[in-house]
This record gives sequence, structure tokens and C-alpha cells, in this order.
Amino acid sequence: MASFELTDTAESWPVISTEDLHRDDWVVALRADTITTPDGGDGFRRLAVEHPGAAMVMAVDDHERVHVQTQYRHPVQQRLVELPAGLCDVPGEDPLEVARRELLEEAALEATDWTHLLSTWSSPGLTNERMFIYLARGLSAGDRGDFLLEHEEASLTMAWVPYDELLAAVLDGQVADGPVVQAVLAYAARRDELRP
Repeated sequence: MASFELTDTAESWPVISTEDLHRDDWVVALRADTITTPDGGDGFRRLAVEHPGAAMVMAVDDHERVHVQTQYRHPVQQRLVELPAGLCDVPGEDPLEVARRELLEEAALEATDWTHLLSTWSSPGLTNERMFIYLARGLSAGDRGDFLLEHEEASLTMAWVPYDELLAAVLDGQVADGPVVQAVLAYAARRDELRP
């Protein structure tokens, strides 16, 4: 049996042609690429959603409670239980800085202790979106300044829930937002190591 390296590796197959199907002044675009295999086989079409990535924060207080919020998400037509998160829409910005900003803007919280939990590709067969997930501790109230919650964010509801209840809700399928599930399970795997 050939050796197998258990790691993702960078690789790019030849692009024969590309066509923008949707592109405007927002951060997400849709294109169709015709690609071929490295040995030059017949071309085939793949759709790609261009996305700048996002950062998400699992804020856990000294009582092992997690700051959660609910937000309406139109594509799935549901109000989902989520964690503070936002787009990496400033070119070159460190995802940790995005996480800090989103925690302050959405939750009016600041943190002194940050741990990178994991980074994942959201749906690599369709989009280049990468989600950077952080654990935040050492929490205190923060000032949003003049930032205003708009659109769906204006209807955010927020709560502090015991981590074990959130984990149970994830395992029961009651909380199903992919990055939230990943954050909660990553913390479960590393909880003993990450507790203060």
C-alpha cells in the first residue's frame, strides 16, 4: 500500500476558461471555470463561489457559559442559534482581528484571552470560504461606539447558556449551524486543556 500523508496540500489544476456569472460590489461572486486534470484530459465545468472567509468567536465566561445569539438566515428560512461572526472583508486583515471586531460589534464584549480552535473550509466543492474559529475568555463589557446593528443583525437575540446545554443541543440536532457545531465539538475535544 502506498504511503498516505494525513494533511491537506496546495494544488491547482489548469483552468481552460472562466466566466463570471455574478459579480457586483459585494464580497461574494459566482464564476464558472472550465478546468482539466494535470495530465491534460477533457475540460469540465465547475462553479465556484468566491468568498473572503469569516471569523467566529466562541466566548466562554468563568462559569462555562457561552454567549449565543439567534439570527434569521434567509437562504435556509430559519432563525439559527449562532456565535458572533463576520466576514474577513478587509484585504490582508488578520482573522483574529476580525474575531475581536465581531465580538465587540455583535455582542458588546471584549476578551483578554484568545485561542485559535480550528480553521475549516465551509464547502470546498463549491466555495473557497474559510472559517477561522476562536475561543475567547477573560470577557468584559465593551463599547460598540457608533456601530449600529442593521438588517438581520438588528433582530439578534442574545443569551448566556451553559456549555453543556449547548453541546447537548448540538448533539441532538437542535443547533445545526455548521461552524457553531464545529466550534462546540472542537471545544469539547480540547476542554480540559483550555479551561483556565
